[in-house]
Amino acid sequence: MENYIPRLKTKYRNEVVPKLMEEFSYTSVMQAPRLLKICVNQGVGEATQDKKMIDVAAKEMTTITGQKAVPTIARKAISNFKLREFIPIGVKVTLRGERMWEFLDRLLAVALPRVRDFQGVNDKSFDGRGNYTLGVTEQIIFPEIDLDKITKLMGMDISFVTSAQTDKEAYALLLHLGMPFKNKNTKQQ
Repeated sequence: MENYIPRLKTKYRNEVVPKLMEEFSYTSVMQAPRLLKICVNQGVGEATQDKKMIDVAAKEMTTITGQKAVPTIARKAISNFKLREFIPIGVKVTLRGERMWEFLDRLLAVALPRVRDFQGVNDKSFDGRGNYTLGVTEQIIFPEIDLDKITKLMGMDISFVTSAQTDKEAYALLLHLGMPFKNKNTKQQ
């Protein structure tokens, strides 16, 4: 089991890197952008009233990603939201290495096609520095979640952090990895 290589990692090395080198005329393989990490986070607004919601969200996030989720803590108090300082208000997971590739593979092959009326993901969610963030409205698109045990539908943000210098390079990287963008024929500027 120690010499297992995820399917998407192999695809990245054998297919995506040569395409990127040709497309952007890099001189070295190391210039080609790569996926550094995937950050998955979920805000749990109801946690101010019900403390158990954080535990439920952390358990679901751990099941989805295969890595233990950690709670995010409020930095300051906001009275309008009934929010006090230092109380948990969400959960997050940062995936790197093999788990990152496995999660990306499951997201692209299984979870995104299960979204109701799926037309593709928005290609405008780049941050200007080569990172992409995708919002998921329901956690039930992941097959690991047992529908009978769901208490509340919660969404999450999935951020793809790449080594790309521009959004155009990051767009090409994610497109070649199989990200189903809505407008594939229009080039990212």
